[in-house]
Amino acid sequence: MSIELQISLILLFALGGYLLSSRINQSAVVGVIIIGIIMGPSLLHIIEYSVAIKMLAHLGAIMLLFSIGLEFKIREVYQIRYGFIALIGLIVPWMAGYFLGYLFDYEFKESMFIGVSLTATSIAITAKVLEEMKKLNTPAAKAIIGAAVIDDVLALLALSIAIQSANGVIAVSDIFKTAIKSVVFLLAGILIAPYVKNIFLKIDEKKFARDFPDFLFIMSIMFCFLYASIAEIIGLSAIVGAFLAGAVFEGVKFKNSKELKEGAEYIHIIFGAVFFISLGILVNLRELSISVLPFFVALLLVAVITKVFGCGVTAKIAGYNKTESLIIGFGMSPRGEVAMIVALIGLSSRIINQDIYVAIVLMSLVTTIITPLVIRNIKW
Repeated sequence: MSIELQISLILLFALGGYLLSSRINQSAVVGVIIIGIIMGPSLLHIIEYSVAIKMLAHLGAIMLLFSIGLEFKIREVYQIRYGFIALIGLIVPWMAGYFLGYLFDYEFKESMFIGVSLTATSIAITAKVLEEMKKLNTPAAKAIIGAAVIDDVLALLALSIAIQSANGVIAVSDIFKTAIKSVVFLLAGILIAPYVKNIFLKIDEKKFARDFPDFLFIMSIMFCFLYASIAEIIGLSAIVGAFLAGAVFEGVKFKNSKELKEGAEYIHIIFGAVFFISLGILVNLRELSISVLPFFVALLLVAVITKVFGCGVTAKIAGYNKTESLIIGFGMSPRGEVAMIVALIGLSSRIINQDIYVAIVLMSLVTTIITPLVIRNIKW
């Protein structure tokens, strides 16, 4: 099947996901993912997770987080209480996942990896739902986004520890270097933001900016992918870099150039649809055997409870009210593509077997679907 036909079919199915969402009165994310499951290898097997779809989905996630970042003041992303929420929201799932693996008689390295898979948070899922609900500027939404960014750094360190422990040696110096590089990258985003904004505003005043009003939009997308690439080089998720790039341009108003928010939204709407439908295509429900089912159910329960409890209780301690704390807990619950990638790393590194891999991937999918359902039905 040609790339063009694949894209055409995926966008057609994504439209079906929107129609399904309107019928069941849920987030578009839920409808599109469900359509992806139906059209993927789980049921009809019309679309496969090809290299082209993977690339377009990756592009969609990057543009989604860049667009979300444009709504956030960069200094608001980094607060001590967000770090507190992220830290406890990592420790509790990791420990619970490890003990779950121990209860199911998995080896130490496998149990460690199960725990690490539960530490992840997919910022893209919750951010999209909050955007649909027009709740991005609420205290709970800011806490979720801020904690999720920090969580990505902590999860990276946890993954590094798990891989090294599986190999029998833990190099503290390597973990420390990764932590330092991540912190430097995030802090650099804060420090250079005013200078980048000033450069863009000065360019906007030039004559060629009036002649070519789309010049600065292209330049901003260049920055977006530059930040995303740096994040990946460090070991972070590319979408964290994209979000940081968007936050750099928050509040920028041009006189002569096109608005960044409008252009970014058009791109992320198209490619974001590919990203969400790809999550459904990635999953093959046929691989869920009877023998794996008990572990999958237990893993799913632990995945939801530990994030809701770990992040929700911590948020309450940090000063959020009961409703906000519940939203933060569930908002940190979707594992999405992050845990799927972690599972693939574990499988390809021969740390985990196929049964654990299938359970983690399915857990990622179900937590991704549950979160929009819960958040949209909480009165706040």
